[in-house]
Amino acid sequence: MSQVTNTYSTYDAAGEREDLSDIIYSISPTDTPFMSGIGKSKGTAVLHEWQTDALAAAASDNYQIEGDEIAFAAPTATTRLGNRMQISRKSVIVSGTLDSVSKAGRNNELAYQISKASKELKRDMETSLTANQAPVTGDDSTPRRLAGIESWLKTNTDKGGGSGADPSTSGTNARTDGTQRAFTESQLKSVIKKCWDEGGDPSMVMLGSFNKQVLSGFTGGSTRFDPAENKRLVAAVDVYESDFGAMTVVPNRFSRSRSAYVIQPDMFGVAFLRDFQLMDLAKTGDATKQALLAEYTLVSKNEKASGGIFDLTTS
Repeated sequence: MSQVTNTYSTYDAAGEREDLSDIIYSISPTDTPFMSGIGKSKGTAVLHEWQTDALAAAASDNYQIEGDEIAFAAPTATTRLGNRMQISRKSVIVSGTLDSVSKAGRNNELAYQISKASKELKRDMETSLTANQAPVTGDDSTPRRLAGIESWLKTNTDKGGGSGADPSTSGTNARTDGTQRAFTESQLKSVIKKCWDEGGDPSMVMLGSFNKQVLSGFTGGSTRFDPAENKRLVAAVDVYESDFGAMTVVPNRFSRSRSAYVIQPDMFGVAFLRDFQLMDLAKTGDATKQALLAEYTLVSKNEKASGGIFDLTTS
């Protein structure tokens, strides 16, 4: 088989249009399960504060003499807590020419870059909210930093040996990492029980990918089958049935992979001093400049409702 003489083919021609797909494919993860699963509120100062309280311990000797004089117990003051507002930002600059030329995969380059930056900003925020990060007050040369979730959890924990230590006071300093060890079901059961004993009602277990697979082997989430018509083995555990209720198991790509959190979602929140804002910046050349930012902090309404298993192996 051969080509007819003088056939003008693609091998000879010039000026052919490139076969560039008009779709941009991205596999970068954008899910933020912690920030998306907790509440949202409004802040009014760079130090966002709130109060916590607790009921007196249940008494087994609360029986009184008829006609007795009433005695009054000393009242207990509420506990005042706070966290610093952190500014997270992404900036975009696009030349006038780039925004004008024909492009594959998007019509407006500036809009595309802002959309991309917004997803990146949410990932950065999720990372800070779930970090082992102490608060920083900040000054004219030092940015403020919020206290991440690991700085708050100190009552209901299971940690590794060595130098491992919980924060001395919730929300004031980071935890000290200990010796890593394998994740076990007894650790998880122990922390869930501690939360329940303290009055909490946790409903979520959040952890990294490796320990999500470890948890799938726990007996509390024994291997299950889909309905008979599907005839499909389900090896993953998305709900862990504990002695104190069902727990949704949520993998998080941005939290510390050496930690597993047992969370009561309504006891956490994100307070915004400035919600997501898109700012047009001064035009100083042939380019458009914009910045996307948020000023926010983590609110831990009462850390005793949640807990964590720390210093876990990750491979």
